[in-house]
Amino acid sequence: MLKLPAVLTHAQATGFSRTAGQEVLSQPAQVLLDASELQQFDSSALAVLLNCRRQALAAGKTFAVSGMPQRLLQLAGVYGVDELIPAAAGASVPAA
Repeated sequence: MLKLPAVLTHAQATGFSRTAGQEVLSQPAQVLLDASELQQFDSSALAVLLNCRRQALAAGKTFAVSGMPQRLLQLAGVYGVDELIPAAAGASVPAA
């Protein structure tokens, strides 16, 4: 399982994406991202999630996110990418 940091804004996105990309490839058949610690973010967090998803699917793996903050779900809806970022089976969405 990959954990998103507490802060994931434009300033951190490129560095985190590089590291996460390597970790995605080392994961077993399912890539699961834990977003439960994510507190401060902007749309760059969505770009990171979508990049991890792209890499996972390209490697023939499934992709899901657990603990996604409600505000990030809303942002994904605004950008029309919410259906591309599936919640992990049995994952609950934290309160806003």
